[in-house]
Amino acid sequence: MEDIKALVQQMSLEEKASLCSGLNFWYLKGIERLGIRSIMVTDGPHGLRKQAGAADHVGLNESVPATCFPTASALAATWNRDLVYQVGVALGEECRQEKVAVILGPGANIKRSPLCGRNFEYFSEDPYLTGEIAKSHIKGVQSQGVGTSIKHYAANNQETRRMTTDSIVDERALREIYLAGFEIAVREAQPWTVMCSYNRVNGTYASDNQILMRNILKEEWGHQGLVVTDWGAMNERAVALKAGVELEMPGTPSGNDASIVAAVRAGQLDEAVLDGAVERILTLIQRAEASLTQDFAYDSQAHHALARRVAGEGAVLLKNEGGLLPLPVGAKIALIGGFAKMPRYQGAGSSLMNPTRLDNLYEELAKLIGETNLTYAPGYTEKGEVADEALIQEALDVAGKAELVVVCAGLTDMHEIEGLDRQHLRLPAGHAALIQRLAAAHRKVVVVLSNGSPVEMPWLGDVPAILEGYLGGQAGAGAIADILTGRVNPSGKLAETFPLQLEDTPAQPYPGGPATVEYRESLYVGYRWYDTAKVEVLFPFGYGLSYTTFAYSDLVVKRDDAIVAVTFKVKNTGAVFGKEIAQLYVRDVQSTVFRPDKELKGFAKVELQPGQETEVTLTLGRRAFGYYDVGNRDWVVEAGDFEILVGASSRDIRLSALLHIAKGSGTVSPVDKGKLASYYNPSKDRRFGKAEFESLLGRPLPADALPQKGSYDLNTPLSEMSGSFIGRQLYKLLSKQMRKMVEGKEDTPTGMLMLSMVKEMPLRTILMMGGSLNRRKLEALLLIINGHVLKGLGALIRS
Repeated sequence: MEDIKALVQQMSLEEKASLCSGLNFWYLKGIERLGIRSIMVTDGPHGLRKQAGAADHVGLNESVPATCFPTASALAATWNRDLVYQVGVALGEECRQEKVAVILGPGANIKRSPLCGRNFEYFSEDPYLTGEIAKSHIKGVQSQGVGTSIKHYAANNQETRRMTTDSIVDERALREIYLAGFEIAVREAQPWTVMCSYNRVNGTYASDNQILMRNILKEEWGHQGLVVTDWGAMNERAVALKAGVELEMPGTPSGNDASIVAAVRAGQLDEAVLDGAVERILTLIQRAEASLTQDFAYDSQAHHALARRVAGEGAVLLKNEGGLLPLPVGAKIALIGGFAKMPRYQGAGSSLMNPTRLDNLYEELAKLIGETNLTYAPGYTEKGEVADEALIQEALDVAGKAELVVVCAGLTDMHEIEGLDRQHLRLPAGHAALIQRLAAAHRKVVVVLSNGSPVEMPWLGDVPAILEGYLGGQAGAGAIADILTGRVNPSGKLAETFPLQLEDTPAQPYPGGPATVEYRESLYVGYRWYDTAKVEVLFPFGYGLSYTTFAYSDLVVKRDDAIVAVTFKVKNTGAVFGKEIAQLYVRDVQSTVFRPDKELKGFAKVELQPGQETEVTLTLGRRAFGYYDVGNRDWVVEAGDFEILVGASSRDIRLSALLHIAKGSGTVSPVDKGKLASYYNPSKDRRFGKAEFESLLGRPLPADALPQKGSYDLNTPLSEMSGSFIGRQLYKLLSKQMRKMVEGKEDTPTGMLMLSMVKEMPLRTILMMGGSLNRRKLEALLLIINGHVLKGLGALIRS
């Protein structure tokens, strides 16, 4: 650290400011005269996306081959900390080979709604599970001397207008739901970097938000690394430095480095704040030094095998009526659906990567059961949006000659795209029609789903078996073949609730906007809502079947000062080896504040041979029983009774015990509920009313309205400047340029992302495009757009 401080002392003010933004899209700046190297950061999170050519950030240019592991939704469904750690190690090794200092991931945003277009890249609706999986991922990567960037901090839970919306969240929900996963990962894994999100949080852009970035992240949680903006998320540079955001990415001629210098010289920014930011940046560069200076080659075959194992543990058996699976030996199988030969294995957007190889289910299943036992029909078109009668009839003919049908369906690339939220929970019409027609014609149909988030299943009662494969990565098809044939016993469990229908979800309306997103469901997210309000669901949180069965027994709860030890036994009562995920929930029996019916506070994945029994011990600290007290700005435990619940899912509780926490150190006494102004009852209401929500917030709700003509600012989306002739022309020009960039790819995920991006991008993000435009020129242009032509022209000349 002394060496770093000495380096900072040797720098000019301009050199220090220069280090606070990138060199270009993927590299940080260096200072050659001081021996400070330029290091590379690049996209993840489920595989390395290092672009082989010029950078474009959204995948138009192909990346170098790398192992595509299952996406986050599948990783979380493993509930396996050690396995996720191994994935992190493998990602770190691939970064070492490619000389990448930081891989941008994992994503730790909460799945507030199943419609979020980026849910495939996030772990769970539950903050504890999110934090535990993220922690393991980070520790694995960083064990290799490579950094991570946990993202997107914070309350970035929709893709629609993600660069400009204001997430209005009450402080309890923010602390208990949306920050808690980040907190676990930061406190226990210390990611080298944290990526701030685009959006505003309670009125302030994340990059300017001192409460989030400095007060909570750095001072309260003790984060030792640096904060980097998401690409183009910087709002006001000097303000962001004060707030605790050290690094702006990407590097562009925005004029922000000069604005730092000007702020210091004008006395608006303490140079000590700049020095502290530079020290954190230099610490990152030094940490990466060892791995960057040594050559390394990873074992691609071993990584592919690991990817297959992970995909096998992340797949969730949702239904297996009559023990239809595993497939009978020697049975004639009809494999139906285009995904069987052209798999859907990853999401679309900045995480889109180039796999080292790609398995498909037809070939992998043929290897295991013999191609003579396998027939195939595509069943639907590539886009699958319309039922194709000819393809369905062909599939019915093939199925009619088979003993058992395996149909591969799910969401196409066009349904799950970064930057675009889903509009419904339905499968593409071609996929849904194929399943329904096959189920009507054949008694033994297995549905294998490939999707990154929940879907509706109106055909659930018509098929005897369903296997949720999620987006299983490059080896996912091999893992599905292993499960179908019984070589692997499925052990994944859902890290998110599958609702019966969209109307049952608590986040309504979704997406929010245009200017504000009101989180009126507060902390009733996912199973916290469904279980508290007793809403029927398709499949509950934590649910997943096995080819064997498990029994729970002998629950013992012991308290030793601030630690509660929960011990119980799990036994494999079936005939085959299996893995069980035992889940521990806590219920506050009677609270003076609104609380969910139960909350996940611990879990363990155990491996058991037939007849084998094991003892599991999970420990609970004070936080497991507490809620965030806004008035005291601290976590509070109320004296009283708590139920300790152990089970196989949030709705399959096998064991329970009552724990009494007496009044004493660290607890508060219950208050008579009758003295409370209101007591929220989620069995009656899905969302807080306006008055109640404002009471929770402690302030009036802001207007959900965009700036009007004459009052546009740098954060106004280009498409919303229609009241200005110059604004309209600028939007038309940029739209034309974007259409030219994606010509021939308009109907691809990348094309759709880029076309939507130009519509929603705020004016300030034009600076990301490079060229001669800088912040001062852009501000002058804004004056002209707002009708102050002469003043704007004068400013433009002076700039």
